[in-house]
Amino acid sequence: MDIFDAIKTRRSIGKVKEDPVPKELIEKILETGTFAPNHHRTNPWRFYVLTGQGRERLGDVLAEVGMSQLSQDELVNNQAKIDRLKKNPLRAPVIIAVGVEPSDKTNVIIQEEFAAVHSCVQNMLLAAHSLGLGAVWRTGAQCYHPMVRDFFKLSDKGEIVAFIYIGYPDKEPPTANKTHYSQFTTWIEK
Repeated sequence: MDIFDAIKTRRSIGKVKEDPVPKELIEKILETGTFAPNHHRTNPWRFYVLTGQGRERLGDVLAEVGMSQLSQDELVNNQAKIDRLKKNPLRAPVIIAVGVEPSDKTNVIIQEEFAAVHSCVQNMLLAAHSLGLGAVWRTGAQCYHPMVRDFFKLSDKGEIVAFIYIGYPDKEPPTANKTHYSQFTTWIEK
């Protein structure tokens, strides 16, 4: 697949089949992430591949995060929400949690560490698309909760920046209706 076609046709695919994804394809996706631009070659990305019961463990953590944010009264009335949080990771056969561990080097700017990992995620999404897989980048407030950071054993400076849900598409991707780049572009020539 041509790179321009891959960029223009990639879509967030949240509805995927339960069919297992071969490990070789996941490894290709992981490898492409490490080719993202990276200031000072700090390699700030961390990958956690969740399959099978590993997804259930993540669901337990997400439910725990949800419960921690509710009062006792709210907890009783929101059991369906807690159950949904617990089941969310089961929506795809593979989840790659992508974390950032910023370098301690004094010449490293933390925003650049996050930018590198965000670029890494984009590479991974494009790789999944080129392999015929559906993928969606999910986050939300729970993504940045300390319980999630602790589950993945990240440092106090580390964070999970993406849950990439991956599987074989169970729907046709929609066509994109993008605003033309000229609407956001200023040419500075003098």
